[in-house]
Amino acid sequence: MNRLTKAALVALALTTTAAPLAAEAQSRRDDRRDWRQDNRNDRREWRQDRRDDRRDYRQENRWSRNDRNWYRGRSDFNDYRGQRSGYWYAPSYGYYRVDPRYQGYRWQRGGYLPPAYRGYYVRDPYVYGLRPAPRGYRYVHAGNDIVLIAVATGLIASVLSGVY
Repeated sequence: MNRLTKAALVALALTTTAAPLAAEAQSRRDDRRDWRQDNRNDRREWRQDRRDDRRDYRQENRWSRNDRNWYRGRSDFNDYRGQRSGYWYAPSYGYYRVDPRYQGYRWQRGGYLPPAYRGYYVRDPYVYGLRPAPRGYRYVHAGNDIVLIAVATGLIASVLSGVY
């Protein structure tokens, strides 16, 4: 065989082998692109589902002034049996004895919460439609009220009255 024929045969062999390899490489790239797109869509759908779940949870388990029985069925209110004379109720803590001078007391902004009542923190402020407390402050159960206090001093920053 002469050189020209050999060169033609080698070129033919290379093109017949290289073309499928190039097509396969392109196919792999397309598959990877499709996989990434599917994965991205799955993540988006998962995030949207989580958002919807959180919205549903917040709407179902929220305090409402219009619904006086909003707390029924909540695990932190399992032992709540209504108001008792001489006691306050704090969800997740239960009933606790109150000094008679604070029975029926109306908490006001700028006043101080006594040290004996500062430990009954609100565990989930979102249930009551509250934003997270600022640094150095906590929401506290004080009778039927929720009070935002400075942790160090007990200074009352705001009052949400008549919660339950």
